Amino acid sequence: MIRFCIRHSRLVVLLWLALTAALIAAAATWPAPADDGFSLPGSESQHAAELLGGAAPEPSGALVVSAPSGLAPALASDPASDPASDPASDPASDPASDPARDHARDHATAAGGASASDPVIALIARMNTVPGVRVDTGARRVSPDGTVASIPIDHPGQEAAAELRTLREEFRPPAGVTVELSGDDFAGFTPGGVTELVGLVAAAVVLLFAFRSLIAAAVPLVVGVIGVACGVALFTLLGHVVGSPGFAVYLTIMLGLGVGIDYALLIVTRFRSALGEEPETKDVEEAVEEAMRTAGRSVLFAGLIVIVTGAGILLLGPSLGGGVALAAGCGVLMVMFAALTLLPALLRIIGRRIDRFALPRRKGGVPLSYRWSRVVQRRPWQAGAAALVALVALAVPATQLRVGWSDAGNRPATDTTRRAHDLLAQGFGPGVTGPLILVARPGSEDLGGAIAQAARTQGVARAFPAGGRTAVVIPRTGPQDERTDDLIHRLRAALPEPVLVTGSTAAALDYARHTAGRLPWVVGLVLLAAFALLVPVFRSLVIPLKAIVVNLLSVGAAYGVVVAVFQLDVLGRGTGGPIDAWVPVMLFTITFGLSMDYEVFLLSRVREEYLRDRDNTRAVAAGLAETARVITAAATIMFCVFAAFGAFDDRALQVMGVGLAVAVLVDATVVRLVLVPAAMEVIGDRNWWFPELTFRRLTSRRNRT
Repeated sequence: MIRFCIRHSRLVVLLWLALTAALIAAAATWPAPADDGFSLPGSESQHAAELLGGAAPEPSGALVVSAPSGLAPALASDPASDPASDPASDPASDPASDPARDHARDHATAAGGASASDPVIALIARMNTVPGVRVDTGARRVSPDGTVASIPIDHPGQEAAAELRTLREEFRPPAGVTVELSGDDFAGFTPGGVTELVGLVAAAVVLLFAFRSLIAAAVPLVVGVIGVACGVALFTLLGHVVGSPGFAVYLTIMLGLGVGIDYALLIVTRFRSALGEEPETKDVEEAVEEAMRTAGRSVLFAGLIVIVTGAGILLLGPSLGGGVALAAGCGVLMVMFAALTLLPALLRIIGRRIDRFALPRRKGGVPLSYRWSRVVQRRPWQAGAAALVALVALAVPATQLRVGWSDAGNRPATDTTRRAHDLLAQGFGPGVTGPLILVARPGSEDLGGAIAQAARTQGVARAFPAGGRTAVVIPRTGPQDERTDDLIHRLRAALPEPVLVTGSTAAALDYARHTAGRLPWVVGLVLLAAFALLVPVFRSLVIPLKAIVVNLLSVGAAYGVVVAVFQLDVLGRGTGGPIDAWVPVMLFTITFGLSMDYEVFLLSRVREEYLRDRDNTRAVAAGLAETARVITAAATIMFCVFAAFGAFDDRALQVMGVGLAVAVLVDATVVRLVLVPAAMEVIGDRNWWFPELTFRRLTSRRNRT
């Protein structure tokens, strides 16, 4: 295939342009809707959700109004607490009636009309003019002290949510009154493309510095962007087959940009090196073939390792891990395919012009990386021990890892949903942000007794019926408090069997337990797959085992930093909380695969050097020297891309971005520069031990006979 791409380079480029255009056009025409729900078959929360059947959907959000001195009369009473209220005659139940407009009209015509709530009522009336939006003042809830009101909002989607957010930002409340929006759709957001642009700009700067050539720097960017565009389009189309959460596409972009530019960088570097060896006699096609035979082979195996290890999240179940695994796989697959087919065609067309507009290269002297490797190899035990201590120190916070589900309380204090969360917790108690739902099975008459029993349970603030076969339990503690988890366990153990406990907090607890049970299987499968892929690459049993051990240390360090920053909040951002339950599994699979990238790149070159004279010490030093510049540049690019996504608004994506950035940084410094050369020096020639197959020995003996 490589030779076809080289000899028919222009045709290959045209085919890639056609493929890119077709995929983008198809994705734009038939985009798959996001599926942010998940099912957990066999869990109590899932069984309860099936009984509910979505008959009573939750509002899309809420308008939270706070007045420490007391709400104005129009909002101060709680309709739900009025025993004389009749739901059948409630204006809120009449589609033709709009409580917000009624309130606005009444206040506009009232004599004197100077109430602190008048501007708020006017804001509600303006919000109700947005198509598809309903702000239901008739269903408002007021805190016991009369200082906080929560007014349900239903809206049709993101566009309407953006309009509501704009109206709130433009609103100037009266003195002493605070108005915020509650609900995920109202959370702060970064304009689309900003994060990706930051990563691309950083990559361009690093490439220019590494190649010192405008054309050479542009080629990996072109290949990476085309591969990512195809990956996103492919993922969008496959979303019709496998349901995927809305944030999953950003995983496609993040991983695609990171590994795609790196893969192209490695191949372009090897191509320029091949041209420079014999500049007068070396044919361009021969240089491309050599680059693809060496660096291209490494890219193929590195990409397969990332895809296979990333697929480990499928062990969580298709509905939980399918969409995330698909997102990661589409990005890596398409950029790898572009690097192995489009890139050789481009290199054949560009040829020796790859160095046009290049700055002079610095020549002479022994590379610093070679000298550093010799320093480490002279004292391998001390260097290896120091690296090991550093990695273990970074990994220590991971022992306190606690999984759960992030919510508005983990967002920055500048976000309206975070402020709304805090106001609700202040007015109604922390448990109101994560209520528990009791669901009675059909035919059961135990709900009344279950409500009374729940109300008497330690840790419950109040319990009350919610209509039909459901009831609501408000814990005294917040949804991320470990005491709330204990309360769920107590309720499930104490309540009658026909009554089930569900709600977002209970579902998150079930999900966390499920992922914790599957994590050992995911780890085992990933390690086995990595070993099986690395053995034929290096024809060694020791090298793959060593690579797995040091990469586990990199993963542990990434876990430790993530827990310290996002759970223990060592930076004092005020956003500490449990790590989203799916993140540790996904972070492990992707981080392990990416860490293997550098092992493959480095050790492939070390093996080439070792096969020349069977000198392990010289091979390690030479391999490190030959790959230092390209791996450093690749790691810097990947770090910048991932760190940019660490600034994303979605907390789970922040954790992924920071975790991957830390893993890359640790792997390219402590592991590659210290631990790997030290370990290979200690092991010596045993690094390359590979048992000869029995049937080969038997065949050899028969031939001699």
